[in-house]
Amino acid sequence: MEDNLIIYGRNAVLETLRANRPVNALFVANDVKATKGLGEHIAAAKKAGVIIKAVTPGKLDELSDGNRHGGIVAALSAVEYATVEDILGCLDESGSSTRVRGILIADGIEDPHNLGALIRTAEAAGFCGVIIPKRRSAAVTSAVYAASAGAAAHMKIARVTNLTDAIKTLKDNGVWVYGAESDGVAYTEVDFSGSRGVALVIGSEGQGLSRLVRENCDVIVSVPMFGEINSLNASVCGGVLMFSIIQGDWRSKKA
Repeated sequence: MEDNLIIYGRNAVLETLRANRPVNALFVANDVKATKGLGEHIAAAKKAGVIIKAVTPGKLDELSDGNRHGGIVAALSAVEYATVEDILGCLDESGSSTRVRGILIADGIEDPHNLGALIRTAEAAGFCGVIIPKRRSAAVTSAVYAASAGAAAHMKIARVTNLTDAIKTLKDNGVWVYGAESDGVAYTEVDFSGSRGVALVIGSEGQGLSRLVRENCDVIVSVPMFGEINSLNASVCGGVLMFSIIQGDWRSKKA
């Protein structure tokens, strides 16, 4: 749990309000021109009983630490992380919901923009949850919320002390774990399946999968390269593989 999280950007703030996250206050620009298009945000805040404060653009710049805010900022009381067990529970409910039986594991993604982009894709693909480590990884910060376009507000995100132990827990509960590396089997040749669900591990931008994490994956997969560049950004690689995974026969009714 992290206190005093500031959410900025129109999409991120709106999705946070829609997800019924604990918002302490909503700050909007006191300039009519700057607040154009914020009617849905303000209505959602009023419905949730959130305090709305009109402030100067300078104050919004200060709250958002100089980042682009679109005339609106939300202050959250806390970020509450889920547990691995919470995510496993979501797998069991996925057949009758909009979620598919997928889990994203981010192994040492330190760039908040990459982590946010991965969370955004996982949410768009209907995955049940995201698991990140406490060490050598970005936490769920304001920058991650903004990069996820608010998707982080809708996802179960577990932050664990030991990623390898979390992977073992998933495997003990019938989840197959697929790690992404350049020397793996081409994803087009892989039958993504698992008796209870599927987890995809995306490694860090520079080092890839850590040794113990790789050793505990069931299958190592890759995205074939056909150009002169031999690697993809972590979030792009994750996007390709996540949307390939949800094509499997094990997917949920909606998928």
